[in-house]
Amino acid sequence: MNKDMFSGLFPLGSHLCREPMPSMGEMKRDMGILKQKGFNLIKLQENWLVDEPSEGEYRFERYHELISYADKLDMGVYLGLTCEQAPNWLWEKHPGCHMEHKNGTKVVYQAQSTLPADGKPGPCYDDPGAMAEQLRFIRKLVSELGEHENIVVWNTWQEIAYWPEGLSGGPVCYCPQTVAFYREWLKSVYGTVDALNGHWNTRYASFKSIEPDRGVRNIAIPQHFYYRYFMDNIQIANVLIQRRNAIKEADRLNRPVFAHKGSPELGSGMDWTYSRTQDFLGTSNYPAWGFSGGAWDDFKQRKCLPRHECLYTEMWDNLAYKMDFLRSAAKEGAQVWAAEYQGGPASTDFHIGRMPDAADMRRWMLTTMGAGATAISFWVTRSEIMAPETNGFSLLDSEGETTERLEEVSRVGQALGKYPDLFANNNKPQAEAAILVNEWNYQLLRAMEFVPNAYLYDVRGWYKALWSAGIPCDFVEASYLNEAKVSRYKTIIVPLSLSLSDKVAKDCLEYAKNGGNLILEGACGRLNEAGYAVRGQMNGFIREALQVKVSRFSLVREPDDGARWSQPEHTWGEYAPAGFLKGKGSLDELRIQASIYIETYEARDPDTCLTWNDKPAGIRKEYGAGTIWLIGTALGPNATAYMEYETPKAIGRLLSLCNVNPAHNGKLLIQKRIGNNREAWFITNPHKESLTETFVLPETAKAFDILGGDIKTCAGAAELTVEPLDVRVIIVER
Repeated sequence: MNKDMFSGLFPLGSHLCREPMPSMGEMKRDMGILKQKGFNLIKLQENWLVDEPSEGEYRFERYHELISYADKLDMGVYLGLTCEQAPNWLWEKHPGCHMEHKNGTKVVYQAQSTLPADGKPGPCYDDPGAMAEQLRFIRKLVSELGEHENIVVWNTWQEIAYWPEGLSGGPVCYCPQTVAFYREWLKSVYGTVDALNGHWNTRYASFKSIEPDRGVRNIAIPQHFYYRYFMDNIQIANVLIQRRNAIKEADRLNRPVFAHKGSPELGSGMDWTYSRTQDFLGTSNYPAWGFSGGAWDDFKQRKCLPRHECLYTEMWDNLAYKMDFLRSAAKEGAQVWAAEYQGGPASTDFHIGRMPDAADMRRWMLTTMGAGATAISFWVTRSEIMAPETNGFSLLDSEGETTERLEEVSRVGQALGKYPDLFANNNKPQAEAAILVNEWNYQLLRAMEFVPNAYLYDVRGWYKALWSAGIPCDFVEASYLNEAKVSRYKTIIVPLSLSLSDKVAKDCLEYAKNGGNLILEGACGRLNEAGYAVRGQMNGFIREALQVKVSRFSLVREPDDGARWSQPEHTWGEYAPAGFLKGKGSLDELRIQASIYIETYEARDPDTCLTWNDKPAGIRKEYGAGTIWLIGTALGPNATAYMEYETPKAIGRLLSLCNVNPAHNGKLLIQKRIGNNREAWFITNPHKESLTETFVLPETAKAFDILGGDIKTCAGAAELTVEPLDVRVIIVER
């Protein structure tokens, strides 16, 4: 197999191993098992510490043998770098490559193993010596191993991040080299220190006198969140670019280069940044690892977690939400890989998670594919042997040549592999609705105490509201609002945009002016992008477009005096009582539950669409060829917390007025992917009982179930039954 042959396949893979490697014989046996089960891809994870233990001493023999054996089996190899696990000689030769904490202490952790966290945080590659050594090693690795034509893709970073808080004791990196890089970046952004001072409201004499905030707590000042923005979007991006360029220079076959996240940075714009440093991006997928659901979700308030709600949340939250987010962040038409995928029970020390069964594997895989993934690679083939994750995650148990979960993965994977035009390409149609994310808003909110959780919960709830209503959803990052495809969205939803620059505000208004429906939540633009309050408590351009004034803003109590997100009161009278906004005009006879806060306005009566105690709390305004909606509360939390039937009904009406409706008129949910003269319809049953429904087919189209399930077709329609929490995929051929 070579890279050109592989480009026409749907990649179904598994990670063979990481350090310490099992015996060569065991690994070859497992490769043979995977080949028999229809897998066409093996991942090998290299480790710099192991592969260059002494400077200039390269130990690539095992990779040569395994890659050659994979070639004999006609299997591709996905080779990933682990440069955070740097060799000991690097630290000795370049002592300045130690990362530094805020207080100037050096990070002394030097990874001896891929656990924990693949060697993170690793060296600081702003040290020129360390960067040069890293790039030299990468070029050597790629030039030597790249002679094997069945290497089909390179991965530059195993779960992009440093994760310093949990591994080294605090944020990084504040070393002199990184701070100097930061100052150069600020100079490239502002040009002059006077321009920076005017924006930050500071009085620096020169860029050399600027220091990042080194306080022990998060605080919403530019010196703090601008540095966080820099580390996340500039410093890490530079490392990614350097690694990609080194591979491209050394690889005579010019194979694709990507990196993957531990999880998408939901609510942030980072993944838009990272995807543009590589050929494409991927993410890890562990739907049953961690804690199911959000802490404020209704079902999390019970003493014993209920089965249906947990499995349902795995689908929409842990899989669909994350993959739809990453797919939206991808470059136009780029691949989107499920680059690590849970293959067995999550294992952390002595805590063994539930053993996934065939239904789990099918539900997980098909939900991920319905959100747009173009490849799935499982972690890991054979049970983990390292103590922190012992006997976990794998498709195969500690012993034996098959399992129920492997057999189902094989069945589903081989069925998907028959249609590479449908499943190996980024071909999910553009949705009618998109949720706006804004990296500057995200970074500023992270520097505050309460708002970050409220914002992330709001975004997540909006996605859940759309997904559970059968409405496909994309995400748009604020920096890309001027792209041509944005004008094709019927609706853009802007959740809790507390910080809003004038540029983003004007771009949003331009979208509405050109015919779009812009749904804004209250508190939009109370702060500018530098973290300073805006007079009038709302971005001036938005306020002018809507012809409104903010009359009152306050937090609102939770229903039944709940305490999931409410902050302690300083004194009496700070909270408005729990209640509902009442519909008026186009939303007449509808009600929306107030969540987290309530904002009321001075506005013209004809523009008012919602009221709170008879005061305007929702505005509908025609603007150019489009419409602006301003809703004076957070709507997203209602999809997961204190759920009732009135708010979803009102949101459905609101979206319908914006010409956004479910893709199917029924209880079953549908997502689509478009191939060559055929489509794949992913039909999901999120309910507790089996459902039988009819779907209208395109004229002259034929339909069949990809896994052989029963379908009744006649007169341009298909009838099928979907069991609870199951997903069926039908191929519709024209």
